[in-house]
Amino acid sequence: MAYAEHLGENADKERLCLVNHLVARQVMGVYMLGIYFSGTGNTEHCVSYFINQYGSQNKCVSIESEIAIQEIAQHDIILLGYPIYFSNAPKIVRDFISENKLLFSGKKVYIIATMGMFSGDGAGCSARLLRKCGAKVIGGLHLKMPDCIGDEKLLKKTVEENRALVRKAEVKISTAVAKLKNGNPDREGLRLFDHIAGLLGQRLWFYGKTTTYKQKPNVDRGKCIGCGKCATLCPMNNIAIANNQAVSGNQCTLCYRCFGHCPTKALTILGKEVYEQCLLEKYR
Repeated sequence: MAYAEHLGENADKERLCLVNHLVARQVMGVYMLGIYFSGTGNTEHCVSYFINQYGSQNKCVSIESEIAIQEIAQHDIILLGYPIYFSNAPKIVRDFISENKLLFSGKKVYIIATMGMFSGDGAGCSARLLRKCGAKVIGGLHLKMPDCIGDEKLLKKTVEENRALVRKAEVKISTAVAKLKNGNPDREGLRLFDHIAGLLGQRLWFYGKTTTYKQKPNVDRGKCIGCGKCATLCPMNNIAIANNQAVSGNQCTLCYRCFGHCPTKALTILGKEVYEQCLLEKYR
């Protein structure tokens, strides 16, 4: 009798596990997965903040993560975040979408684009690619954050001004989450006017800046100590250490991650002098 009861208990546990598994698969569709590419921390913060506001059951992963593909496959609603360079999505992001087009088919995607100044259709840059993959773009949000281009004087702000930008972005995110939950999501960067503004505002004039990967960063041999931090952090594996010096390849995606973390300020990308290493942690 005791053995029969034991079998019954095990069967009940197995049935409960099966029910929980089926329920989890059904509910997964209402959960949102945040995926992002972030060089200096701006976009990672914005996506994480959005996901936390949206609900406690949601999660975030970088597109560089080994589990990114698996997580995208398991979720129906995706929050995609990336920074804007010259009014365009980073090439690493565009390539990620193109290389995983089947993965995005049938997904609902909300897009966050972070920027230092103006974008026009920053969210639209990936939206057009995603639609070609069969995804449904359900919203777009543009967020001004501290500028990451620390080797140019343009757009530089004080630490307090940058902190104010972050706080303002967080308020905007909270409002955007509420609007999405109410069925009225923001559509920033997704309209025809936005597309025209993005083209005429920057992209036509700086088209060559983002169409391909670049031969960057520039290395100051007098300052580089060969610590290898840049090589470890580079999302493109574009930097190597040879003879105790950093050596750059031709696959730079202009994210400024290496620039921001170099302990001796030996790297530049678009400019020729290090004015500020613009990492988000300075403005929190």
